[in-house]
Amino acid sequence: MTRSSLVPVLVCAACSSVQPHHPGTQVAPLSLAADEHMITIPAGQYIAGSTVEERTSAYDDYQATSGKDTARTAHWFDSEDDRHVAHGLAYRIDMMPVTEAEFAEMVTATQMPGPAIDEDGWGKQGFTQDFATQVARYVWRDGHPPRSYEDHPVVLVTWDEATRYCKWRGEQRGEPRRLPSADEYEEASRGSGGLAYPWGNTYEPDKLNSAVKGPGDTTPVGTYITGASQFGALDMAGNVFEWTSTPYDKGQITVKGSAWEDFGGLGRGASRHGRPPGIRHAIVGFRCAADSQ
Repeated sequence: MTRSSLVPVLVCAACSSVQPHHPGTQVAPLSLAADEHMITIPAGQYIAGSTVEERTSAYDDYQATSGKDTARTAHWFDSEDDRHVAHGLAYRIDMMPVTEAEFAEMVTATQMPGPAIDEDGWGKQGFTQDFATQVARYVWRDGHPPRSYEDHPVVLVTWDEATRYCKWRGEQRGEPRRLPSADEYEEASRGSGGLAYPWGNTYEPDKLNSAVKGPGDTTPVGTYITGASQFGALDMAGNVFEWTSTPYDKGQITVKGSAWEDFGGLGRGASRHGRPPGIRHAIVGFRCAADSQ
């Protein structure tokens, strides 16, 4: 099932499921359609964190798929919480990341600038991706998202902008919306049984957009339907990393998931790292969450 098969569902939701009394129906049909498909995660216990064996397997997955042992030598996964039983309250989370077109509704309504950065600004951030071949395609121009990327996850958004969008969408809906916490993201990704990846305990490159079998670019959200989590959340691994509401270290914010340029080992529910909240990155997007009704 690809994004094209999901579009009619969202269009239908925008036309019929969203009731006229919601204040943002006319200005945010796509955002409210996505809001209608939020997934409810019930209260209860779930498995969080990872064992030494899982981390070792993740390092092996990275080496096997990338041909390099960078993750192991840099100790990428060593700081993960030890495997434990956690208890969470009920909440709701978006089925898929926020798209360029959905974000554009806020840009248009509030007349704020769209996500953009130039080559000089990109270089100052110190990231390794080449601006011309890996970043420029995501830059907005004249307040519009890049053509043909409307149903791809929005990227180049700062943490503040992601937070602002969720708050704005909540205002259109008439109910609060926010970024998910890192713990909420992990539970929605792993299910109650603590699967390593959203779909199971082994890395399967056909089930996510990664550097192993992906196109070397973002893809329309929801493309990898077989990579759904136990709860039905899509793109919890692959496509783009996602902002959370959880502080990381030294003023950074925790991001979860993995991106289109990543290899095995990344994208596990327990994996995480931090990013400065003000960055604009070609591999970081977000989704929204809400307290349970």
